[in-house]
Amino acid sequence: MNRRTILKTAGLALAGSAILPFDSLAQSTSSIPFFENKDTTPASLLRKRKLGATLEVSSIGLGVQNMSRTYQTTIPSRPEMLNIIRTAFDKGVTLFDTAEAYGPFEVERILGEGIAPFRDKIVIETKFGWNIDQETGKRLPGLNSRPEHIKIVVEGMLKRLRTDRIDLLYQHRVDPQVPIEDVVGAIQDLIKEGKILHYGLSEPGTQTIRRAHAIHPIAAIQNEYSMLWRGPEKEIIPLCEELGIGFVSWSPLGVGFLTGSIDADTHFAQGDIRANESRFSPENLPHNLKIVDLLKKWGVQKQATPAQISLAWLLAQKPWIVPIPGTTQMAHMLENIGAEDVKFTMDEFKEFNKQLDTIQILGERLPAFVQAFSDVEAPLKK
Repeated sequence: MNRRTILKTAGLALAGSAILPFDSLAQSTSSIPFFENKDTTPASLLRKRKLGATLEVSSIGLGVQNMSRTYQTTIPSRPEMLNIIRTAFDKGVTLFDTAEAYGPFEVERILGEGIAPFRDKIVIETKFGWNIDQETGKRLPGLNSRPEHIKIVVEGMLKRLRTDRIDLLYQHRVDPQVPIEDVVGAIQDLIKEGKILHYGLSEPGTQTIRRAHAIHPIAAIQNEYSMLWRGPEKEIIPLCEELGIGFVSWSPLGVGFLTGSIDADTHFAQGDIRANESRFSPENLPHNLKIVDLLKKWGVQKQATPAQISLAWLLAQKPWIVPIPGTTQMAHMLENIGAEDVKFTMDEFKEFNKQLDTIQILGERLPAFVQAFSDVEAPLKK
C-alpha cells in the first residue's frame, strides 16, 4: 500500500473514539477548525505556531527546493508549481521556504511569482551562504558569508522574490572563515534598513548559536529532522528550548523515504543525492525499511498515510517545531497538510514511540563531503 493508494482509499478520514491530535502534546497558539472542500478533498486551515518571540507561521510550511529540478532530475511544470504554491496558501500554509542555492536562483524566482498575489499574507524564508557568483549563478568552491557579500546577495533575493523584505533569512551553512559576530552585524544592518525582519541559522554548531543569539535574537534554527534522522534531539532542540528559538525541520519526510515510496528494489537516478547516502545503500536500505513498515502499520490503523504519521509525530515534539515538507505533486501537498488532523490517544502515542525506539537506522544521513558543512563553529572574532 503506497501513499496514493492510502490517500484514495482512506480519504484522510479519522476514526476512533477518545482520540487526541498528536499536536495535543505540544499545543499551538491558535486553532482553526478542520473542513472539507466541495470537491471532497480533505484539507486543513492550519493552526499557527511561533518561531522565536514574534514570528507566527502555519504549523506546516511548504519547501519549494525541488520546483526547478526534482531529486529524480526531472524538470517540473512551472504553471503547476505556481498552482501548488497558491493552493497551499488557500489551504492555510503561510510559511514558504527557498534559498539562493536552489537553482541557483531559479526557485526564488518561482516562489516570487507564485506568492505575488498574496505576498503580504505569508512568510518567506530564504537562505544565503554558499559561494555563488551573483552575476552568473555559477557555484564557486566553498562558502561565502562575508558581510559585504551578504548585502549583495540580499539585493538579488529581493528582486527574484518580488518583495521589499525577507521575513526570515538564514545563513545556509556556517562559514568557518567569518566570525558569526560579523555575519549578525551585517544582518542587523539589513534589519535596520527594513530588508530583513528575522534571521536564523541552518545546521550550525551549538556555540555559534549562543554567540549569534547573544548579539541579536535568532528566530529559528533550520536543521534536518525526522524519524529517519533524530540528531537534533541530542543538543540542538534542547538549546532552542533554552533560548526561546523556533525550529524548522527540513526533509521532515526523510527525502521521500518516510512516505513509503521507496522500497528494497528502488534504484536512484543518476544525479539523485540519495544515491550517495549510505542510509539508502543496498546493504542498509532493507534494514531501514523497518521504520516504513511501522508507519504503514500505524497508517492503516489511523486511516492516514505514512507521510501524515511522520509529520504528525514531528508536530507533537514541541509547539515551536515547524516541518517544511517539499513536493512537486499537488496530491502530496494536500496529503502533507492533512497531517495536522491525525489523532492519537496518549497511550497510542507512547506505544508508537516505544516501537519507534527499537529501530536503529543504519548508514549516514549525508555523504561525508556534505556532512562536513554541518555542525560547524564560526571562528572567534579577533
